[in-house]
Amino acid sequence: MPQVFKVGSYIFYFWLDEGKPLEPVHVHVAEGAPRENATKIWISKSGRALVANNNSRISEKDLRKLVRLAEANAELIKEAWVKYFDEIYYYC
Repeated sequence: MPQVFKVGSYIFYFWLDEGKPLEPVHVHVAEGAPRENATKIWISKSGRALVANNNSRISEKDLRKLVRLAEANAELIKEAWVKYFDEIYYYC
């Protein structure tokens, strides 16, 4: 899975099978290795980050930090999304 960036033991990545039609722009976050159904963070058109689910069971403290990191890197995430998927849609 394409890694967008890594912070400590957490990786931010895309799952390449995002369905048809393509889901709105988001990153998956997991500790260690990428896996299907990991924590998902939506990126809004304005660059805000919203937790879609916390399937990785990341602690609330760490999750808040990871959401802020996703927001700080929203443009990088959106650019990488377009690079991999050739199109972009937003949740909100």
